[in-house]
Amino acid sequence: MTRRLSIFPLPGAILFPGLQLPLHIFEPRYRELVGSALAKDRLIGMIQPQRSSDGAPLYEIGCIGRIGDVEALEDGRYNIVLEGEARFRVLRELDVTTAFRQVEAELIEEPENEVLASVERAGFEFEAKRFAAMQGYSVDWDSVERLDDETLINGVAQIAPFDSAAKQALLEAATLSERCELMIQLMQFFALRDDDDEIVTLQ
Repeated sequence: MTRRLSIFPLPGAILFPGLQLPLHIFEPRYRELVGSALAKDRLIGMIQPQRSSDGAPLYEIGCIGRIGDVEALEDGRYNIVLEGEARFRVLRELDVTTAFRQVEAELIEEPENEVLASVERAGFEFEAKRFAAMQGYSVDWDSVERLDDETLINGVAQIAPFDSAAKQALLEAATLSERCELMIQLMQFFALRDDDDEIVTLQ
């Protein structure tokens, strides 16, 4: 299935189906994007550009978000919460007259009811605890242990403090097991870096 999508290219931000992403919208073109989405289907395609510059090429995979909560401010800005619905693959960028970019995209069919093997889950939680301790994060591990596998892995992938290329690789992982293994590798690589090194990258 292909569809036309209005997109919000934002470096370092990814969204997964079933998760939420709060955004503060202040640039005029993206205020126009939100206004257009609210008037139609409330859908926005979140995707990362390959560089932090206007009109930069896009990565191939993004995620459709439906605007849930919305706060329209008096000066035209918005606070919104996007609810992830489905990943998509960009087929081509469209020539448009709107201030915001639009693409033709195909929806990616997701595997249903994915679960991790017990050893995968245990390995991930071990590395996550070590990573959190190294970063000084305070985590309610009892609550974490009650999360289902998909919410846990995708939730950590979405908020992880990795660079854009690493976060994109997590979004593009075809299965939950592949995403889990990549997260473990990234956390291990991060733990090995020197204090003066930049955050781990995948190039």
